[in-house]
Amino acid sequence: MKRFVTPGRLFALGLLLLAVVLVLVVVPSNEYIFLPDPAHPVAPLVSVPGGHDPAQGGIYFVDVVVRKATLLEKLFGGLHQGADLYPASEVNPPGVSDAGRRRIDLEDMQQSQLVAAAVAEKADGKKVVIANIGAQVEEVGPGEPAVGKLEPDDVITAIDGVRIKSPADVFRVMTGKRVGSTVAFTIRRETSTLVEHVRTVADPADKTRPFVGIAIEPAVQIHVPIPVRIDAGGVGGPSAGLAFALEVLQQLGRNVVHGHKIAATGEIFPDGTVGAIGGVKQKTYGARKAHVDAFLVPAGENAQEARKYAHGLRIIPVENFQQALHALATLS
Repeated sequence: MKRFVTPGRLFALGLLLLAVVLVLVVVPSNEYIFLPDPAHPVAPLVSVPGGHDPAQGGIYFVDVVVRKATLLEKLFGGLHQGADLYPASEVNPPGVSDAGRRRIDLEDMQQSQLVAAAVAEKADGKKVVIANIGAQVEEVGPGEPAVGKLEPDDVITAIDGVRIKSPADVFRVMTGKRVGSTVAFTIRRETSTLVEHVRTVADPADKTRPFVGIAIEPAVQIHVPIPVRIDAGGVGGPSAGLAFALEVLQQLGRNVVHGHKIAATGEIFPDGTVGAIGGVKQKTYGARKAHVDAFLVPAGENAQEARKYAHGLRIIPVENFQQALHALATLS
């Protein structure tokens, strides 16, 4: 045996093991990892003319670090506390690349900031003007005709030349189309106007109705009387909307936090409704790491999920902005 164990062979074996470790640590896998990030104070990100921070307590937003998992992380998913692995199909919208998802996330963040300012100023008695300007694509179903043609956040402004101002207009115009016909969607994507042709199929729920496989919501233009600046850096997605709205109202002079440290998550809509978000497990871990007093979470499945990982953190389910304000005002 001693004849075969030479310094040169040991050195070669060491190099091989080092190479294997480097591959496992450095080379990305085909899956994504969701990691907790400690909750961040919102006040440094929000600027309201004449606004001021509370002497005690504050609003915190939570985010999730999303990146390609390394091969080592894929093999041993428990390397990071609170982490989860997901295939690309569950992270990127159908037909959208990593860069496209990043663009969509940043657009969602920008829109959530504008809506948050509108909701807060309206709650403060200010006159906010909201006008419908089209139908916004919320989701594209996997394998549906719209995949590769339409993307989340696209704003539909016309169908076959007929102007679209709301989701109701989309349903009205599409009702007049035949199953199997090709429809021209005029869309606004970022600063560009595009025309995408999509061939319809039969709606699974009604075989006589044409279907392209998208979910839509109102696209709105918002004007607020008090200019609000929010700089979230590179954070994307709509889930900080509730936290932003609470902070804007706090800076407008309302005592929102009542001396508490409050983490909040939830998409905010122009009518004040709080919508469900993703990554609740990681966000609950992030809220705990910041040692906040309570965590506002969208009611329903999000709140149920948050309670699984709360470990003593108080979870407050909310359905709308006014309910969130009432919960904080009565928090013991």
